[in-house]
Amino acid sequence: MAGIINYIKESFEELKSHVSWTPMAEAQSLTVLVALFSIIFSLAIWGVDTVFSRVIKEYFNWIN
Repeated sequence: MAGIINYIKESFEELKSHVSWTPMAEAQSLTVLVALFSIIFSLAIWGVDTVFSRVIKEYFNWIN
């Protein structure tokens, strides 16, 4: 148990003293960029899925 507590203390010390954090303004702009890309990509996938769905539906209607 003492080993786990020591590990957690050393991990927090590492985060405080040895990690270089991205400035808040840059982190916010990158977050917005990732969110916009995710929305655009999901809309593109939705569009392709809709087109393929309609094509397959028309194909099976044509067979019957």
